[in-house]
Amino acid sequence: MARPGGRRQDSGECVAELREWRPVVYRKCTDPLWLLLFFLFWAGSMFITGYAVMAGAAERLVLGYDSFGNICGRKNTPVKGAPLSGQDMTNKKYVFFLNSCSLEMQSLKISSVSLCVSSCPQEQLNSLEDLQSFARNNGSCLCVYNLNVSSYTLNPKAAELCPTLPVPPSKSFPLFNRCVPQHPECYSKYASVLISMVNEMDVFHRILSGILAGRDTVIGLSVLALAFCFIVVLTFRFIRTLLVHTLIALVVFGLLFVSGVLWWLYYDYRNDPSTELETQKENVKFLLGYAIFSTIITIVLLSLILVLRKKLQFTVQLFQIVGKMISRIPFLLFQPLWTFLILIVYWIFWVAVLLSLGTAGTAKTTSEGQVEYRALSGICYMAWYHFVGLIWTSEFILACQQMTIAGAVVTCYFNRNKNSPPRHPVLSSISIIFCYHLGTVVKGSFLITILRIPRIVVLHLFNILKQKESACAKCLLKCCSCWLWCQEGCLSYFNQHVYTTTAINGTSFCTSAKDAVRILAKSSAEFASISCCGDFIIFLGKVFVVCFTVFGGLMAFNYHQELQAWVVPLLLVGFFAYLMSHSFLSVFEVTLDAMFLCFAVDMETNDGSAEKPYFIDQELLMFVNQSNNLTEGHKHRTMRRDNEVGTELQPMVRREYGL
Repeated sequence: MARPGGRRQDSGECVAELREWRPVVYRKCTDPLWLLLFFLFWAGSMFITGYAVMAGAAERLVLGYDSFGNICGRKNTPVKGAPLSGQDMTNKKYVFFLNSCSLEMQSLKISSVSLCVSSCPQEQLNSLEDLQSFARNNGSCLCVYNLNVSSYTLNPKAAELCPTLPVPPSKSFPLFNRCVPQHPECYSKYASVLISMVNEMDVFHRILSGILAGRDTVIGLSVLALAFCFIVVLTFRFIRTLLVHTLIALVVFGLLFVSGVLWWLYYDYRNDPSTELETQKENVKFLLGYAIFSTIITIVLLSLILVLRKKLQFTVQLFQIVGKMISRIPFLLFQPLWTFLILIVYWIFWVAVLLSLGTAGTAKTTSEGQVEYRALSGICYMAWYHFVGLIWTSEFILACQQMTIAGAVVTCYFNRNKNSPPRHPVLSSISIIFCYHLGTVVKGSFLITILRIPRIVVLHLFNILKQKESACAKCLLKCCSCWLWCQEGCLSYFNQHVYTTTAINGTSFCTSAKDAVRILAKSSAEFASISCCGDFIIFLGKVFVVCFTVFGGLMAFNYHQELQAWVVPLLLVGFFAYLMSHSFLSVFEVTLDAMFLCFAVDMETNDGSAEKPYFIDQELLMFVNQSNNLTEGHKHRTMRRDNEVGTELQPMVRREYGL
């Protein structure tokens, strides 16, 4: 491993003497080809973004549009060949069908002419005079736009341009802004056609509709997850034994409660006779999967809590040392806030592009002057490219945070005067990353991406085979998915040590990975158990955030079930909650891992003598020695007990000696 601040040595040599640590003099960018590859990938993303903005119209999914290409509730641009397009529909927010009692489906399109109206008729209208009176009193014209209100009773074609009489009373539907007839027969016909349309829609569009319909709830739950993250961060910063017990009790309660609520909702939905929509059936399937997954996680975590309960005081002392290191680095706790804000901006951008891609289509005019939107080819491939960008860019942002924290911790650890910490270590770490180590971060995040994408593909294949009888193929795909998940977790943990090694030596990803493996192989026995206990408590903090955010989502989405694939937005909320909690709590996780890696380098480089003094803080050194003594004592007791059990007592043989 290279001397921190000096030149590299051969891998077979020991680490050279480390007297006074100085930042590495960086002369060139590490992994520049990977940085170029990332820029090229983002150039493709920008092309897709421009195409989605030009060809898409996300408002059509939720606001609705009429038969002439006008989106309700906004100003519109004219469509060539459609004289009634390009109208200002700002005050006309609802879609009204002229033949609401006799709708028919033709190629996923409702055959009836639709209009944008300012209000739905609350009472039955039996004649053209009633239509005229309703238009004058409410300002809502229920006939085609080119028919003047005064001509309702005079124009001979009014019967064709106005709704079929009698017009039943209707009520605005809050999800898709449609005027739904309230007459029992008309409502039955309308609902059956709408069910057919929603069931035949692509799953991609149904999910987009659910996200748009529950956008306010998703935003509110994201804010709730942010609040929980702040609570957990403060708990770890000022941790005490009582706070640890309280956190564990809340995690246990949250796991049991969320699992119980999921099973109860699944039982309630499965036995509901009104479950007709495909989206409602998907809700039931997702709820069953959530309930099983939550139950398994609950059992595993409760078992681990039971096993590790005796090491709580040990963990509290560990986090007090980590908190002392964090207190020496100003604004380190604020680093996740900037990361979170960057992630939020990127996620909003990603969702906006996704919605635009989902509605990308060309407007085609018919012989009657109406407008139809036809989907464009190649959208599916663009969506997959966009999805890869979500994973890679999110991991890149999180990796930048990990390396920033690791660089700041390295700077403070290798500082002789502990009472006078370096100035602005966070800003210094950020500047070094952006000037020299972005390629290393790109490569680490790309490795995570290429492991996660095959796992997603395997899960997609598993969902396709659900309807088939191939049990062997299902089992094989599940095993592959679990193996890839384990590999991804191990790689994420290993990347943290690679980033710390890069912060120490200023080397490329592969060189730092080689050095990190060698150091960890030599020192793993010394601090593996210490790091595992700390990481487990941090993971419980993440579980706390996700559990209570998902519980809030269950309560919120359960009140908005109509025509929504609401379980998918709930999964999105849970995923965002985990990313937020991971972003915030990774301060403690990366600080802990970076401290022990620096400790391993320090122990290998120095011997504690006057010529080679340690950089380590005395409190941390005493803690590590105490931990090692406890571990060695446990090993000796175990070996002595095994020896006692394995000793066989032989009967005494009385010997007689003759004279």
